[in-house]
Amino acid sequence: MRHPKIIIGGIALAAVAAVGSVTAASAAGTSASSTHSAGPTASAAAATVHTEPVTVAGRTETVLVNAPGLPLYYYRPDTAAKSLVTGSLAQLWPPLTATAPTGTGVAGQLAVLNDIHGHQVSYHGHPLYTFADDHPGQVTGQGVQGFFVATPGLAANGTAPAAPSGGGLGY
Repeated sequence: MRHPKIIIGGIALAAVAAVGSVTAASAAGTSASSTHSAGPTASAAAATVHTEPVTVAGRTETVLVNAPGLPLYYYRPDTAAKSLVTGSLAQLWPPLTATAPTGTGVAGQLAVLNDIHGHQVSYHGHPLYTFADDHPGQVTGQGVQGFFVATPGLAANGTAPAAPSGGGLGY
């Protein structure tokens, strides 16, 4: 009989290893793309954010994605001035970091928040993250642990968020 703590530890280790392999693949694939990493020290010179249709809660929605096509999320408790995602939470929800973010198909403001993650990319004042269990075109973290997919129409941080729609998109 296996011990439950060993199984959970193995799952957590596998998630961290998966994040590390995505980081290496992203770094090898492009020199000016976004960074998908488990730590605050990894940073790219530029992050490209664009929009892409993906299935969210059974509906096709247009969401923000990074250069490799991973969906981007915001964390509801964050403020425009501070990311509250740290420790093991940041390992599962790696911050999108860059010194010069660019966007295509996004009407909102992309900026850099200098915080605990270094140069974290924000959209309308919402620091952006990926989810360790996602793959390009796949959203699996919607509504998990207070994270929601970022959409082009995401209200500026500091305003009252709209009530989530049936899919819990929070915009």
